[in-house]
Amino acid sequence: MNPDRFSLNQMTVRQLALPDLVRECVRLGVPGVGLWREPVREYGVEAAAALVRDAGLAVTTLCRGGFFTSDGWEAENRAAIDEAVALGTDTLVLVSGGLTPAFPDLPAARARITEAIGALAPYAGERGVRLAIEPLHPMYASDRCAVSTLDQALEIAEHFPASQVGVTVDTYHLWWDDRAPAAVQRAGAAGRVHSFQLADWTTPLPAGVLNGRGQLGTGAIDLAAWADLVEKAGYTGPVEVELFNDALWARGGAEVLEETLEAFLAV
Repeated sequence: MNPDRFSLNQMTVRQLALPDLVRECVRLGVPGVGLWREPVREYGVEAAAALVRDAGLAVTTLCRGGFFTSDGWEAENRAAIDEAVALGTDTLVLVSGGLTPAFPDLPAARARITEAIGALAPYAGERGVRLAIEPLHPMYASDRCAVSTLDQALEIAEHFPASQVGVTVDTYHLWWDDRAPAAVQRAGAAGRVHSFQLADWTTPLPAGVLNGRGQLGTGAIDLAAWADLVEKAGYTGPVEVELFNDALWARGGAEVLEETLEAFLAV
């Protein structure tokens, strides 16, 4: 895969402080990073923006907005949009939220998610930020994301202009769904693929399942086929590698970054 399209999601090497992450990316010629709000806020949004900008790195996405079924979602997401603007990225990834006492079933949760995105889309669009709905694997439907398939994400996104709302295609969450390739084509034709993320699926999953995203090439997903599919759908933007993995986090961050870049190039 073209190294010029490689982006390292910050969570892959969360053990690296932001200045160390930036330094290692520059050393290895990594052109882009996907940043997370929590460590960016800890460092300071304006300071983080200056650090990344001065290093010549592109911020490919900001993770994450969403959790629309929880209290306080509107103020929190407006703040996330403003942070994306400050960091110089045009894409805010959304993890939409799961079931809550106020939204105790999937239809109710998805209706709230659609309503909330409708309230945010004009605000984001006015600021040049696209909202990228990320469907998560169904095992997260109850607690993290009631949007489980790319078709479901598109059904929400298609209520709004493509310049405001699209989708994130993440191999870890979508590889199992035999309807997903057609949905990728549908999203690409409409200009709604706003982010593309890679991770592999390894088994057995760890306890809690959240941190089971495998290093590229170590699991069951045909990552090269997915990359080809997304490119043929018209997406030519950055390709983020986003790994949640305790074993990787226990190692040196610089070593993991190098390994991840090598694995990306081998896809």
